[in-house]
Amino acid sequence: MTAGTTVHSPDGTPVVLGEIGQRVLLANSRVRVWEVDLAPGETQPWHLHHNPYVVLCVQSSDCRMDWLDGSPPRFITEQVGNAIYRPVSPVHMLTNHGDSRYRNRLIEVLDLGEEASGAALEQWSGTPTVPTTAVTVLDLDEVTVRRLAADPGVEHTWQAGPVPAVVVPLEGGPGVDSAPDGGVRYLNPGETYAVRNPGETPYEVQVVELRHLRSR
Repeated sequence: MTAGTTVHSPDGTPVVLGEIGQRVLLANSRVRVWEVDLAPGETQPWHLHHNPYVVLCVQSSDCRMDWLDGSPPRFITEQVGNAIYRPVSPVHMLTNHGDSRYRNRLIEVLDLGEEASGAALEQWSGTPTVPTTAVTVLDLDEVTVRRLAADPGVEHTWQAGPVPAVVVPLEGGPGVDSAPDGGVRYLNPGETYAVRNPGETPYEVQVVELRHLRSR
């Protein structure tokens, strides 16, 4: 992580980099999961990503991404339930210029970045269990992201396959707001996760599979 590092804008102005999110929800040798939480008008300060990352939107608002090198700003509006994969990128900041709160779960894929651990992958050769109602929202060589609806009173079992996975409950899921980790879980190959909804309101879970590890 580069928070606290001083870089310079094109005109020579020194800029001290901040973190890429407000808090870390989960961290190990494979992934680091952040929460980004911006009220209307609030900005995530200048920061730099050294690792490719996946963005899972929890609450949506119109946002603006500015670049320290002076490139034109990018205006983005993410949809809850979708997923975005981004490689490392130049120094930038993110501002919520909409009227509602913006929140996401940002998953750094450490093995594909400067913090690659090189740790051996736990071997598992069974058959994974993926609920038939799961919908694939992103399918790349690096990661696959699936979305699963959790209806009230319904229970699903998700078993990771030969690669690890990260489970992220979206808004309304148990533990999203009350738990320090936001309900985020890491599954090693073969481990299971029970998707339960004891409440009265449907919510969704997203599962990010680290496909880049399948050749190890």
